[in-house]
Amino acid sequence: MVHHLSEKHSLISNWIAEIRDVSIQHDRMRFRRNLERIGEVAAYEMSKLMPSTIKATTTPLGVHQSKVLAEQPVLATILRAGLPLHQGMLNYFDKADNAFISAFRKHHEDGSFEISIEYLSCPDLNNRVLIVADPMLATGASLVQTIQAITKNYQPKEIHIVVAIASKKGIETVEAALGKNIPIWCGDIDESLNDKSYILPGLGDAGDLAFGTKMQS
Repeated sequence: MVHHLSEKHSLISNWIAEIRDVSIQHDRMRFRRNLERIGEVAAYEMSKLMPSTIKATTTPLGVHQSKVLAEQPVLATILRAGLPLHQGMLNYFDKADNAFISAFRKHHEDGSFEISIEYLSCPDLNNRVLIVADPMLATGASLVQTIQAITKNYQPKEIHIVVAIASKKGIETVEAALGKNIPIWCGDIDESLNDKSYILPGLGDAGDLAFGTKMQS
């Protein structure tokens, strides 16, 4: 179940354009803030579909029967690139519990790579709504392995995926491995990958653009 947030023009389309733009990407603060804003919009749109309950709210003049979230989700992100997107979601789901996962491409001399998961810190996820944020859904391998690592020990009742930009191949990989019932909220969707498995036209390496160039491992 794919939600393409740029299918119709909105402010999110403008922020996607800015994080793609090489003339703007040098401004790390702006890049991070745009990812954060994409996370905020995704959280807002997602909240419309989440269960609510009625709470009696006392005002200075009386009592109002208010609609509120029935429960808070758990927000998970893949370090380090996912942190700004995660922060945007946390700005809106501001009472949420949080989980953090280290999943990265471990490169080999022949140019190939494998996904390495070395760290997982999370609350009890059983019977909880889990939202996993990662800015780029390229091959889909890291997201699939991350969610498989989580569900090996926990059984969330519902899982959502939030990305800034997805490739069609990445979406197909996630759906093939995890099923089509997991909603994937995409800021935008691109057609293809290059020979290094980066999204085309994409935006480059989101982690480097947000936090500085890293050494390859």
